[in-house]
Amino acid sequence: MQYTHMAAPKKTFMLLLFIICCIFLGPLFMSDQFSMEAFQQLNTIFLSIIIEAIPFVLIGVLIAGFIQIFVTEEHIRKWIPKSKMKAVWVSCIAGSLFPACECGIVPIVRRLVGKGVPLYAGVGFLLTGPLINPIVILSTYMAFGNDMKMALLRMGVGFLAALTIALLVSWLFQTNQLKHKEHFHTHDTAAKQPFFQRLKNMLHHSIDEFFDMSKYLILGAFVAAALQTFVSAQSLLLFGDSIFHSTIIMMALAYFLSLCSEADAFIGASFRNLFPSTSILAFLIYGPMIDLKNTIMLLNVFKAKFVFLLLFLITVIVFIFVHLTTFI
Repeated sequence: MQYTHMAAPKKTFMLLLFIICCIFLGPLFMSDQFSMEAFQQLNTIFLSIIIEAIPFVLIGVLIAGFIQIFVTEEHIRKWIPKSKMKAVWVSCIAGSLFPACECGIVPIVRRLVGKGVPLYAGVGFLLTGPLINPIVILSTYMAFGNDMKMALLRMGVGFLAALTIALLVSWLFQTNQLKHKEHFHTHDTAAKQPFFQRLKNMLHHSIDEFFDMSKYLILGAFVAAALQTFVSAQSLLLFGDSIFHSTIIMMALAYFLSLCSEADAFIGASFRNLFPSTSILAFLIYGPMIDLKNTIMLLNVFKAKFVFLLLFLITVIVFIFVHLTTFI
């Protein structure tokens, strides 16, 4: 049941990310803004992001390990409808019922796609899981003063956006776009092993998955913390105060703040005096679908072309769909 990682590409990728961080974050640390107080704030934000995300990553890798050992390709074929439209609907509905953070969902989707789930169905699950699950909807309801309007808009618009993006992916990509297909090779004799041996193998896979994903989570959390420390939200208001500008600003905040989807509603609600509800809705939908730390984790799993095109599709579709709510 062992599999080997392709060390060279990963080392190259990590080195590239390190160079990018030095280029963009180096000037911040060398500027007059950097002080012991700024360092403490950076440390606090960084640790809060990590502590917030780790439990969901642990849940995610345990489920990923279970999928790797106990779920066979035959199970997948029975679960996923042959029709693309039906498969997208099933994946989006399954995701909306599954309580997962945008970090924890990545290893799960990685395993599902590696096991034979079509990429477009994986994308539907990836987008709806962190966005529409019951915990997120309840937290949104509570954050906005027990008002169901924002919670229902987040659920409805988010689901339609995820459905549209997954369908577009089904037309644009015919392969699974995974970087390392050999990660998902399993032996046919695995199913014949004793239960406790399979459970042990599941834990081994989960541990490997955890350390594999944690490197990118830490890097993404550090970049997000640095941006939160040195770039103030108020300074973004200088770019304009129209509904289009404010939506772009709130989507950018959602991306770079990299908040956990179970808690982002309380942050979004705090902007009600600064931005219109349309822009806040964009913040609540866009962040759980894609953020900085999630992008870095996805780049470790999928080909860069797919990840950047997915980022583009999410940005455009969410921007359009939230503005359609102004006609409701």
